[in-house]
Amino acid sequence: MTEPVSIALLYPELLGTYGDGGNATVLAQRLRWRNIPAKVIDVHAGEPIPGGCQIYVMGGGEDAPQALAAQELRAGSALVDAVEGGAAVLAVCAGLQVLGQRFAGQDGKSHLGLGLLDCETHRDDGPRRIGEVVVAPDAELGLPDLTGYENHGGVTTLGPTARPLGQVVVGHGNAGGDGSEGIVNGRVVGTYLHGPVLARNPALADHLLSSVLGPLDPIDDPEVDALRKERLHAARHPHMHMPQLSSGWRRLLRGN
Repeated sequence: MTEPVSIALLYPELLGTYGDGGNATVLAQRLRWRNIPAKVIDVHAGEPIPGGCQIYVMGGGEDAPQALAAQELRAGSALVDAVEGGAAVLAVCAGLQVLGQRFAGQDGKSHLGLGLLDCETHRDDGPRRIGEVVVAPDAELGLPDLTGYENHGGVTTLGPTARPLGQVVVGHGNAGGDGSEGIVNGRVVGTYLHGPVLARNPALADHLLSSVLGPLDPIDDPEVDALRKERLHAARHPHMHMPQLSSGWRRLLRGN
């Protein structure tokens, strides 16, 4: 029997705002729809990070839990070793910041990150970046436009070796002044997009999966395609009322 693909969900009790833990569920389900066995492993604070997983998922969180998650990660080298061994990582919002070089903590001071992404995050005096986002991905990724929801007070600036996930069409993104959203370093993808982002953007989920498993068979997703079209249209035309949207997303999440 083929060993299941292992997807580690890191610190869901610390980094799990806006349903970001659902990203791990999406990855596993898209494998199962292709008859590829998969399992999700919840890794809680204080537990060792398993080193044999193919994909690691981190979500967003408040300042104090974010600092604790960074402390847990820096206490060992399991995640860095896994990436060096070929694993992929999806890090959302606070997760993105933790994987950078430095990030601003609750006390306003700069804290060390894990250094897997060439970026730094600081705070400014402006309002929080909140609302729907549309992103035109880096052309080399071969992805359609991305949709998501952002809510962050940090400003992330990319370093000289950084490659953005894409450019903002609607919303704020990294808000470092260059119009970028997210950051990609090989198989490590960071983004401010909640949603969960992989439920809204299955092509991004398949990009992560194929980065560690190779080419995958396509999946026919007509309902997802229709809902994505609605969501992208709503973000680009926020004053237009689309009453069918919320019920459609509820049907999708229920799986019927």
